[in-house]
Amino acid sequence: MTTPGEKAAVAWLASAAPDPDASRRAWERNPLGVALLPAGRLWDVLILPGELGRTTLGVLDPAVGRPGPVLADFGASRLGFFVPPGTASHWIGTGVRGVGHGAWIVVPHPGRATGGVRWAVPPDGRGTLTDPVLLELAMHEAAARGREKARNR
Repeated sequence: MTTPGEKAAVAWLASAAPDPDASRRAWERNPLGVALLPAGRLWDVLILPGELGRTTLGVLDPAVGRPGPVLADFGASRLGFFVPPGTASHWIGTGVRGVGHGAWIVVPHPGRATGGVRWAVPPDGRGTLTDPVLLELAMHEAAARGREKARNR
């Protein structure tokens, strides 16, 4: 059963598509529970490598209460943080991939399990995104923790 929050999240995500209704219907019928949605209109995605991404989320989560949506691939080897449109074109960071205007991303249906990509933090349906400045600060803290952990081995 779909909750009101999941319905709002579906509507918000689908609104990024050129034809939101057709996109939503196809997405809901897809046996894999995923859709290909365009980045750059409502959000960009910054994709971080696994360990840095997981640690960044661990730093960010208590700092902001609830960050914007975060995708994780199978095994959480990469995490994708949803940030305001235009962020990807200005982002400079080693190992960070920006997905913005002109690119598409595989997005799972909120509330449904998939075999590959999943929500580490599902969308709230209100369009909450992660503030790029806070994300950058959390990434610096995560990197520092990673260096400290490596020194203590």
